Amino acid sequence: MNRRYVQAKWQLSEGVLEPTVFELGEIGKGGVVVARVEDELRREVGELDDLIPRDLQRGAIGLPGLTEPEVARHYNHLAQMNYGVDSGPYWLGSCTMKYTPKVAMKLESHPSLRNAHPYAPEETVQGILEVLYELQEMLSSITGLPKFTLQPAAGAHGELVGALIIRKRFLDLGERRDEILIPESAHGSNFASAAMAGFKVVRIPPSEEGTVDMGALKAAISERTAGMMITNPNTLGIFESDILEIADLLHSNGSYLYYDGANLNAIMGWVRLSDMGVDLAHLNIHKTFSAPHGGGGPGAGAVGVIEELADYLPVPVIVREGDTYRLDYDLPKSIGRVRMFHGNIGVLMKAWGYLKLLGSEGVRLSSGIAVLNANYARKRLMDMGFEVPYGKDRPCKHEFVISLSRFRREYGVRALDFAKALMDRGVHPPTMYFPLIVQEAFMMEPTESDSLEELDAYVDAMGELADLAKSDPEELLSAPKNTAIGRIDDSFANKRLWLSWKVYKEREGS
Repeated sequence: MNRRYVQAKWQLSEGVLEPTVFELGEIGKGGVVVARVEDELRREVGELDDLIPRDLQRGAIGLPGLTEPEVARHYNHLAQMNYGVDSGPYWLGSCTMKYTPKVAMKLESHPSLRNAHPYAPEETVQGILEVLYELQEMLSSITGLPKFTLQPAAGAHGELVGALIIRKRFLDLGERRDEILIPESAHGSNFASAAMAGFKVVRIPPSEEGTVDMGALKAAISERTAGMMITNPNTLGIFESDILEIADLLHSNGSYLYYDGANLNAIMGWVRLSDMGVDLAHLNIHKTFSAPHGGGGPGAGAVGVIEELADYLPVPVIVREGDTYRLDYDLPKSIGRVRMFHGNIGVLMKAWGYLKLLGSEGVRLSSGIAVLNANYARKRLMDMGFEVPYGKDRPCKHEFVISLSRFRREYGVRALDFAKALMDRGVHPPTMYFPLIVQEAFMMEPTESDSLEELDAYVDAMGELADLAKSDPEELLSAPKNTAIGRIDDSFANKRLWLSWKVYKEREGS
């Protein structure tokens, strides 16, 4: 066996990262042997130089050579070093990292989808268009919003689409409205999305209960208000019980209510967005409807609107005419195309399969279990002495936020240290330091995927860490110890990104 390979694997056992393919491979070595073409056939088709002009031939590009087993083991080891929803509990608050049924994954690999070309004539992809149209109809049924686009590539992209729709609507009306109201408990990307669309962001503080401060909201609404972006339940896991009054205030001012769908998993099947007065919304397909996500993608941020705003949706939209489906570009007020082709079809296909499996009652049940799991975990953590700064006297929805500020104040242990130590106990840490209105925040979202045993194991791990913070804080400060690498230098990692082997080699000695 290659000595370098053995040395690299020994280093891995000592806590070093899996070697790169450049370290494992050798130029010229290959994993597949193709039988030589018979001389007669070779003479018929000609040599390479006869088939491809020399000026179009590419020279050696220095890719490493590995055998097929080496490639398989390399990527398997990388997968073992990673953590995903198939690995265990993943309580990443506001991200809804639920388990994805394998049958939904299988749908995406169907040859009819995998081999379809984006420029294929519509009559040749009627099945795919039918699936996407059905998904739009199911999303309309869940939300009460009649018209949808499936183009946006992610949730934040959907937010931008919604903000652009509001902007263009008021341009058409000839009204100078350049402000968007956003609660400080809203989903984090709302502020950037509104600003990117050209709006001034007006922040609305929370009340003592963690919901929108109605006095501050009333004071902020003016003739400059184009709309409000709201997350309900908010990032504290608290339902905005004044939502109907909020909608009435905005509508009486001629403003629109935009709904961020990051937390729809808490209420889907129980209340429709249209019943809350929502005018437009994005839905995180990769969160709520069980298509896996993380690491920057893939995702999908479908946007639904009321009839009044339907003409502003990005083109094309999918329409049904009798038994056929087509892409409609005839929306003269449209904000235009927001991405090439028609969205992340694989992600959308998984969501279609997931909803088909659940049915309307299953949608409602999954949401109910998610809320039950969150309340169970929160109650146990509160009984252990963990602080819930907002809404502790009322039920939460699908997620909740605890503050670890006491542990920092009394023992010098931060939320970051808790997170690193949780990794040593085989669970993924939750969202940290968000929302910003909570000091040393842990935003925890169990989802409906976790069993009672998994809920208890996670909560017990938190209790163990709380005891260690008092008796042996260094144990947390030095974590993690059981992962592929130990604690990294966060500041250095953010400032010196080594995103490729080439960059790494260039900076290796610096």
